Amino acid sequence: MTPKRKISLVLADVDGTLVTEDKVLTPRAQDAVRRLHDGGIHFAITSGRPPQGMAMLFDALRLETPIAGFNGGLFVRRDLSIIEGKTLPIDVATTALELIRAHGLDAWVYRGTDWLITKLDAPHVAREAWTVKFQPKVVNDVADMLDGVAKIVGVSDDHDKVQACEADAQAAFGQRATASRSQPYYLDVTHKEANKGAVVAYLSAHLDIPAEEIATIGDQPNDVLMFKRSGFSIAMGNASDQVKAEASATTESYNDEGFAKAMERFVLGLSD
Repeated sequence: MTPKRKISLVLADVDGTLVTEDKVLTPRAQDAVRRLHDGGIHFAITSGRPPQGMAMLFDALRLETPIAGFNGGLFVRRDLSIIEGKTLPIDVATTALELIRAHGLDAWVYRGTDWLITKLDAPHVAREAWTVKFQPKVVNDVADMLDGVAKIVGVSDDHDKVQACEADAQAAFGQRATASRSQPYYLDVTHKEANKGAVVAYLSAHLDIPAEEIATIGDQPNDVLMFKRSGFSIAMGNASDQVKAEASATTESYNDEGFAKAMERFVLGLSD
């Protein structure tokens, strides 16, 4: 079976999409990416993670495309050298921190190569450190370090609070910043041009590939922006109904080889 559309680049989200719930890149997922390369199809990744938090994937995926960390706030090469970065204006960063705290969320700040927190035992810190393979720095108050910030994250296991904070942040910032959930428990605030829709546009220009020849795959509300900018989009089976409704197609869950199956079925044109 041959795909009816021409796809020259696949752009994939990482957590909830490319890797399993246990943050494993399966052999079948690796093989699917190898088949893309062999077929002359570029492959790229984007994530709310800092670039160094994706470094364990670079060799396994034979990445040669720019890597988009912080949802497009920082583009790096495979050796982690910086291509381009976008940081939050300090007044936006200050307002974001105030909103996050007003909603009862913990705040994380990403500045340069540092991940700054105030409480080591706060929710999701240990899990995030295990996932990205580096440790945060504990400071007295992140409010003192808001210059040159790539991303501020609001964290809570009260998903309603995170959603409410997202809505208030979007209303407060308008077009001045991007605020969206990368997980039900994470609200990411980044530069206005640091979003996954802008990643599609950047890669389209950088690789000279028309947006209609780009396929995107993801699972969270912040992936919808890249769905809208690409020619073909795939929602993971673990995505919400709202995210699925924005995609061209749906695949299986991240715990059921959803990424690999999507590549095989929708991009490579292999039979099930």
